[in-house]
Amino acid sequence: MIRDITLGQFYNTNSIIHNLDSRVKLFGTMVFLVSLFVSTNVYAYIVAFIFVAFIIKLSNVPLNFIMRSVKALLPLVFMSVFFNLLFTPGEKVFSFYFINITKEGIELTIKMSLRLVFLVAGSSVLTLTTTPSKLTDGIEKSLSFLKIFKIPISEIALMMSIALRFIPILIEEVGKIIDAQTARGADFETGGIVKKAKAYIPLLVPLFISAFRRADELALAMEARCYTSSDVRTKYNPLKYKKIDYISYIFIFLYLFVIIFTKFIR
Repeated sequence: MIRDITLGQFYNTNSIIHNLDSRVKLFGTMVFLVSLFVSTNVYAYIVAFIFVAFIIKLSNVPLNFIMRSVKALLPLVFMSVFFNLLFTPGEKVFSFYFINITKEGIELTIKMSLRLVFLVAGSSVLTLTTTPSKLTDGIEKSLSFLKIFKIPISEIALMMSIALRFIPILIEEVGKIIDAQTARGADFETGGIVKKAKAYIPLLVPLFISAFRRADELALAMEARCYTSSDVRTKYNPLKYKKIDYISYIFIFLYLFVIIFTKFIR
């Protein structure tokens, strides 16, 4: 299940989405995520589904690669379903002893499950189609207006980029540790949830040691290259908007308009 997480990985292929400016993709992702939490009816979720399906199609990223991230989210979805079904008050649909399932609980469960799935799918498209360096430049450019408030945007963008880059590295490291422990007789597949959770505890120590070692090596590499957070740093490939980027902004605002319009449909 851990190896199914694709967040932070870059899928190298040629597509319209890959060639977009990272600022456009960041803005589009933020608009999409916000729209998921303001959606109140079935029409908004249909529009969101069409939007994310269209973006995935344009990205040329295989659907099964996106679904790997959704598969890794299933435990969280099941947890959301459990709590929303059992603890949401309202009009009772089914009752058995202390278990009360309500109409409002079913509606909320469906909405929360769809939100989580769409959220992971949309976020995965961003990281799968944008290299960490371009993502860093996009965040830094997008939030550059905050520099007037003495906020270290360059450092924040770099930290976010490194964090995203470390996700697939650590997942790969976990896979290697699991294979090594399995070769020594460890069992990670059988038993209940509690037993499986206990089986993963011995992985934490070597994982933390590996993470600290990689962080130390990265710090030494940055220091050896005379890295500095000074604002006078230049870019080898500065971000520049192209015609397709402006068209994409229009498409994003059109999607936002349709989402807002669905709030008035009864």
